[in-house]
Amino acid sequence: MNSTGRLKIAVTGAAGFVGRYVMAELDARGLGGIAVTREAGRLADRLSRERIVEMDISAPGGDAYERLGRPDVVIHLAWQGLPNYKSLHHFETELPIQYRFLKGLIDAGLPSLLVTGTCFEYGMQSGPLSESAPAKPTNPYGFAKDALRQQLQYLQASKAFNLTWARLFFVYGEGQPKGSIYPQLKEAVGRGDASFNMSGGEQLRDFVSVEEVARQIARLAATGTGHGILNICTGKPISVRNFAERWLREKNWDIKLNLGHYPYPDHEPMAFWGTRDRLDSIPDSRAAG
Repeated sequence: MNSTGRLKIAVTGAAGFVGRYVMAELDARGLGGIAVTREAGRLADRLSRERIVEMDISAPGGDAYERLGRPDVVIHLAWQGLPNYKSLHHFETELPIQYRFLKGLIDAGLPSLLVTGTCFEYGMQSGPLSESAPAKPTNPYGFAKDALRQQLQYLQASKAFNLTWARLFFVYGEGQPKGSIYPQLKEAVGRGDASFNMSGGEQLRDFVSVEEVARQIARLAATGTGHGILNICTGKPISVRNFAERWLREKNWDIKLNLGHYPYPDHEPMAFWGTRDRLDSIPDSRAAG
C-alpha cells in the first residue's frame, strides 16, 4: 500500500472499452490507479501523464513491475485479437504473451492479480452456468482464456499470490467496439436506415452493462485478496430480440428489426446465462477518498 494506506492498483488495457470504465470507477472509489496502455495518447484526455504507463505487454522488459510502481493489485484486461473468437491467434500467439507477462509480474513480487475471463470458457453448455460448471471451451478465444487460468493456478503451487478470475458475460454500453450489436444498431439508426439486419433473436443471453462490470471489477480488486473464479453477469436471461427492442424503446430509436436475416452463431448455445451467487456473497468495501 502507499503512504495513505490505500491499495496501489494498476490496470492493463486501460484505454480499452472496459478499461476506461474501470479507471473511472476506481477514481469514484478514491482508489485512483495506474493506467497501462500501448499508446499513452489514447488516455491523455482523461488522465494525468503521471498516471499512465506506456507498455507493450508482448515486450514489457524485465523491470515491468517496477515501472508500474510495484502495485498491490493488477487488474489485467488486456487481450489482443477480438472480436474474432475463432482466430488461432488467441492460443498460438496471445496465450504465451499473456502468461509470460503475468508470470514476470508475479516473479517480481506482485501479490494480487485479477484477470478477466469469458463466458465462452463454458463452451456449448446451456442454461444457468455457475462457476462450479466445468470449463468446456469450443472456440480458440475461450480455450486460450481457460488455458491461461489453468497456467496461473498451476503457478500458485510454487508462487504465493492471490488470483481472481472474473468471467465476463455479454458486456454492452457506450464506447463498445463496432463489431457488437449495440454499436451496430446505434450506427444504423444514425444513418437513418429503415431496418436493421440481425438473427432471429430468440437466443437467450446475459447482457451486463459496462458500468456494472466496472463496478464489480473495482470492488473485487479493492479487497486486495483472491476470490477464485467468479461470474460477472446479471443472472437474468433475456432474448437478443427483446433486448434490442428494449434499446429501441429506451433510446426512442425508429428502426425495424429485420429478424432472421443472419443465421444463429455456431459458437454459442441457444440459451445460457450466468449465476452470480458467489459474486453477491462478497461484501462491498468502498475506499475513502
